[in-house]
Amino acid sequence: MNIEDLYRLLRSGHVQAQGIVDTVSDPMVVLDASLCVQAASKSFFETFNVDRYETIGKHFYELGNGQWDIPALRVLLAEVIPKATAVINYEVVHDFPDLGPRTMLVTARTLSHPDNASHTMLLSIVDATERVRADAAKDMLFGELRHRMKNLLAVAQSLAKQTPTQGRTVEEYRDAFMGRFGALIEAQDLAFGEESVSDLAYLIERVLAPYAADPAAVSIEPGTAVVLAPSTIMSLSLVLHELATNAAKYGALSVPGGRVHVIWKLEENNTQLRLKWVERGGPAVVSPESTGYGTKLIQSATTYSLGGRVEQDYAAEGLQAELVIPLGSAPLPD
Repeated sequence: MNIEDLYRLLRSGHVQAQGIVDTVSDPMVVLDASLCVQAASKSFFETFNVDRYETIGKHFYELGNGQWDIPALRVLLAEVIPKATAVINYEVVHDFPDLGPRTMLVTARTLSHPDNASHTMLLSIVDATERVRADAAKDMLFGELRHRMKNLLAVAQSLAKQTPTQGRTVEEYRDAFMGRFGALIEAQDLAFGEESVSDLAYLIERVLAPYAADPAAVSIEPGTAVVLAPSTIMSLSLVLHELATNAAKYGALSVPGGRVHVIWKLEENNTQLRLKWVERGGPAVVSPESTGYGTKLIQSATTYSLGGRVEQDYAAEGLQAELVIPLGSAPLPD
């Protein structure tokens, strides 16, 4: 075999190896002992929108805008070649050029060599952004479900305590309690279900029905008739339900004689809803030292889901909340 045959054989082997690497969908690079890039897969060039000139021969930590130059990652990669260790799914969160914020998982291993003296490293990169977002959303949903169940049980306990027993038989107490509990379940269905309810007044009445066993406990002052867009109903139900839940657990509805007053009006040529929630006659109000999950839920639903804003004033005489929500092109009823 002459030199030309040997060159062709080596060249053919290199092309074949590169072709195999290029079939892998995740970006890959081969680094030498000094962590300079010897080769890169097609998906690496495409994913990070770079060419060979910007990549081959460059130090790994100099690629892009230095996104891989992380002290902790440096320490881990420094051990891979000399000690034949591995880095598995090291998480890199960075605003990558042309990609934006991403979460990448880096895995590095020493390349196998017949004499067990390899001084090269194969490094693969997996874009786990969507997976991380999905996991975060799943955790949020689980936390919300747990919070709902906790609130539901707390409110049910409050209903049981607030249902009068004096002068009633067991059957009468049972009927009174089950009536309020049934209304609570109905409010849950309204707040978290897909039932079509568009009238604001009816929505408020339905959500607050479980807490109105005492006719004076909840006062809804009729305002301008409002038709809610479908996208608004669920989030506003959630906010009202959370306010009512907190009132029943800690506020005006947690004690006999407590009162909740709700009023609303339209502004900005009927394109903006301003709704006020006022509590009186409850326990002394103290501003919380930290923001609880319920408060975060109210703020998140109002700000991000409804595109509005909410202010909660922990006045000594009772909580006051004001919601300002854009209505878009939702029509007034005939």
